[in-house]
Amino acid sequence: MHTATKTHRVMIVTGEASGDLHGANLIHAAGKLDPELKFFGVGGARMAEAGCEILIPGEELAVMGFVEVLGHFPTIWRAFRKLKKVLHGPQKPDVLVLIDFAEFNMLLAAQAKKAGVPVLYYVSPQVWAWRRGRVRRIASVVDRLAAIFPFEPELYKTQDIDVEYVGHPLLDEFDVTEERPDFLLKSGLDPNRPVIGLFPGSRKNELKYIFDTIMESAVRLSEKYPSAQFLLPVASSFRKQDMQALVDPYGIPVTLIDGDIYNIIQACDAIISVSGTVTLQIALVGTPMAIVYKMAPLSYTIGRRLIRVPYIGLANIVAGRQVVKEFIQHQASPEAVAGEIDAILSDGDYNRTMRSDLLTIQQRMGEGGCSERVARMVSELSRGISVKERNL
Repeated sequence: MHTATKTHRVMIVTGEASGDLHGANLIHAAGKLDPELKFFGVGGARMAEAGCEILIPGEELAVMGFVEVLGHFPTIWRAFRKLKKVLHGPQKPDVLVLIDFAEFNMLLAAQAKKAGVPVLYYVSPQVWAWRRGRVRRIASVVDRLAAIFPFEPELYKTQDIDVEYVGHPLLDEFDVTEERPDFLLKSGLDPNRPVIGLFPGSRKNELKYIFDTIMESAVRLSEKYPSAQFLLPVASSFRKQDMQALVDPYGIPVTLIDGDIYNIIQACDAIISVSGTVTLQIALVGTPMAIVYKMAPLSYTIGRRLIRVPYIGLANIVAGRQVVKEFIQHQASPEAVAGEIDAILSDGDYNRTMRSDLLTIQQRMGEGGCSERVARMVSELSRGISVKERNL
């Protein structure tokens, strides 16, 4: 495809487990499209396996909430200074790719602008949910934006920035590979007994504020459903033995599985989940769920004043209405969450309605091919090819 032999260096930065997944898929797609692209930066195990040179592990930076970020500031600041030095150094990248992780990545984007490094933002800051006024700031430091929701380009139409709707990255990796009975038997579980998923997220502060609620809900469900089995997917940012140590004190049998997220989701009859990307993964499979959202009280108080959407869970945001119930902060009691899962398991009509509504989320998420589209954008930016030149 290309005659040049020069390596084009791509700095890529994400601090989330979901971003690690999207980054890995992007790197794989870029390798097929443009083998001269070489990736390095901040990410996790999946990006490393895809061939990215990891300068800083993403899990070191992944925190959520204003108070939590302050407590983690020294680590975050050291990482920022290291990456800033690279951006301004003799081996600066040909392009900077930012995935989610808004506060940190916007600071990096400003440094890249000063250094003359073009910036592509993929899974961009959720300005539609938070501060609409940030649109102008993003446009001032970002050259191209890969929008994953169809309503995002409209927000930038008055700004001097190239925005392309690329579809949602989850559609590229959504794949249920095993029949439910086979997967459960392989995992040592009985396909004829109810299976409840416990999805505690991928961030340390999600464990700090939400894990106990999820597990206490499971304890109550085990009392109501003595034959219930519990499945917990271990995020790539955690070690299985560490999660097992957190689960054990609750005294209920929980099967922990690394990876294999879509087979785990299909194996479940109902799921208690944190609010992020995983709710879209659950929606793609169509398994009924309840969403739990908690953070430090001060962080929640500040966030509640800034947030501009009526829902917390991405599944409900994409649907444009409440498809699954959200249990937020003080409302997220184990009794309330367990009661919702009980309703999903015991009320056939309620269960069927939720499954049908989850199908509409799948339809709203568009078509696959997102990683390939973003890989093309990365390749063009790394070579100085503008949107106008590409369209000639």
